[in-house]
Amino acid sequence: MTAVLNTEAFNLDKFDKAIIASLRKDARKSISSISDEVNLSRSAVSERIKRLENSGIIRGYQVLLSESQKEGVAAYFEIQHKCPKSADIVHIFQEINEVVTCRGVSGEMDLLVYVKTNSMKRLHEIHEFIEGQNDITTITTHIVMSEWINNLAN
Repeated sequence: MTAVLNTEAFNLDKFDKAIIASLRKDARKSISSISDEVNLSRSAVSERIKRLENSGIIRGYQVLLSESQKEGVAAYFEIQHKCPKSADIVHIFQEINEVVTCRGVSGEMDLLVYVKTNSMKRLHEIHEFIEGQNDITTITTHIVMSEWINNLAN
């Protein structure tokens, strides 16, 4: 479990930062353990955590599963197209519910599209749909096999 944080526009002292660091490593850690780690009393740590939660710095706690533990399949599509602007082709990806992100990128490819589906069969259907579009010239698929770092959730 990790703590979900929003640290913008708040002045945090070294104790707050130490408490947050401890919670980021293990959001289920006991107040006693955190108190020993940061050299504050249990009541002081408890009050600080409540203040951090009430002020919105800590927005919640969640379980993040590794990709191998999730159901379904995720993939990145590298897309190259022949439209004058990438914005002219984005409507194709807006039609696909499983598209999580669609980003314009530099380099040989024009777009990087992240898709999460419930099955490999559905991923194949999406691939074929995209590949069948007249303006798509190249599509390369990269299946997500593992996830070690995901800072987007924090």
